[in-house]
Amino acid sequence: MKTLSIALKIFLVFTILTGIIYPLLVTGIAQVIFPYQAHGSLILKDTKIIGSELIGQQFDSTIYFSSRPSAIGNNPLPSGGSNYGLTNIKLKNLVNDRTSKFIKFNKLDQNAVIPSEMLFASASGLDPHISPKAADLQINRIANARRFSNVQKQKLKILVEKMSEAPQLLCLGENRVNVLLLNLELDELK
Repeated sequence: MKTLSIALKIFLVFTILTGIIYPLLVTGIAQVIFPYQAHGSLILKDTKIIGSELIGQQFDSTIYFSSRPSAIGNNPLPSGGSNYGLTNIKLKNLVNDRTSKFIKFNKLDQNAVIPSEMLFASASGLDPHISPKAADLQINRIANARRFSNVQKQKLKILVEKMSEAPQLLCLGENRVNVLLLNLELDELK
């Protein structure tokens, strides 16, 4: 009986310590040191939340850059990928379908090399980034849809370069562009 009493006391102490005190402490520190990130890196436009820098959104309009596919429809609650293996026929069909749709949507040559992030969903299903190459392949479509002049089209190319982010810590990943932030800047392009 004495052992059970000690075990319950230890259980209660660690439940309070790790279930209440530690989460409150970490949340408090995050709120003070990183308030923007602690609140989800939300982007506001005219006091209205339009998205997060951390979660991808679907853009299907010809006047915006398209984001990468998502196996979960960019819904953060069931975060995850499709988990299809490379030999899975469903994955092969998805990639073929996405390739032909990307080529048709952007009016590209049938032999165009499409960056992999435009064909495969990310592991989390939430990735908000595409490569600068994927953005470059969409410039002509956007310029035509927005009836841009050659000068505006050149500004759009410069905008993609300007919005390109270096790999994290200069060595993790590749150069990337946040699609939501790029599309917001695109709306401001005159």
